[in-house]
Amino acid sequence: MPEYPSVNFIGNKEKLADWIGQFVPNSIHTIFDAFSGGASISYYFKRCGFQVFSNDILKINYCLSKALIENKSVKLDLQDIEHILSGEPIKGFMYNNFSNVYYFPEECKELDLYHRNILAISSPFKRALAFSVMRRAMIRKMPYSRFNIPWSKIVQLRDEDFSYKHYKRKRAYHNQSVKYHFLKEVKAYNEAVFDNGKNNKAYNLDIFSAIDKVKADLIYLDPPYAGTMNDYFGFYGMLDSWILGKERTRFRNNFTDKTEIAALLDKLFKKSSKYKYLLLSYNNVSFPARQDIYDLLSRHFRDVSFKEKSHIYKVTGVQNKQKNIEYLFIAKN
Repeated sequence: MPEYPSVNFIGNKEKLADWIGQFVPNSIHTIFDAFSGGASISYYFKRCGFQVFSNDILKINYCLSKALIENKSVKLDLQDIEHILSGEPIKGFMYNNFSNVYYFPEECKELDLYHRNILAISSPFKRALAFSVMRRAMIRKMPYSRFNIPWSKIVQLRDEDFSYKHYKRKRAYHNQSVKYHFLKEVKAYNEAVFDNGKNNKAYNLDIFSAIDKVKADLIYLDPPYAGTMNDYFGFYGMLDSWILGKERTRFRNNFTDKTEIAALLDKLFKKSSKYKYLLLSYNNVSFPARQDIYDLLSRHFRDVSFKEKSHIYKVTGVQNKQKNIEYLFIAKN
């Protein structure tokens, strides 16, 4: 079977996929992964043979799902790779907006070149795959794999002597070129492309628009966990800006504000009640509490239960400091 490639997405459920999959009813044929993120659960469901509809509001996450879920067979060949990486660096959007913010100016010029070259590719699947591999390359160069780190800290952590002195890690991969990482990762992403015999589909919609549009037997919800490390726009919004070639504005329904989360979840569950089955991932350090979520679900679903599992998160390659309890709510109508 094909393997899900390395993505480095905060909150990725890859290690919980088998556990979540146990609770998908046997009668299910179509699944809607409504907050697909790094697409690991969509990919798991695709491997299981379901028809998968994958949605995320972030453009870069849509590219991942377009490349790995909707795409059946299109891969980047040597000619594509040479095209993407060819030419002299140029001054463009990245250079003008993010030099000495996330990358050094010369690195930004390279990213502007690669962006221009990817946009010139005619195949939407090849473009999505190229953006996905380039995303991985860009993430590999970022300390902590996210874009909410101050430039002074980025420079500090990219200093291999400093990093070794203070953290016993040189992090040499941060200083490898974008081109180096792209070439290192492209094979794994190509090999992850496969056809499960179903017509899967990727969407790039606000969650409530997506629910109105997508029909399926089961909806799987993995929203940001309010009250935790969950600012996905802050982590990855810069990647959307790079793809779009303009500053990406924050999206409306981000599920991060504790004062709004209960109302948002209630709206989400009400609109999701059109599906026969619902699975919801959450955990014990998030807001609202387990009983509150259970009560909200019970307003809109006839039969609600939950399962729990201990889970140690790994965020930056080092085991996280605390063990959490992962919840899976199961609702039926």
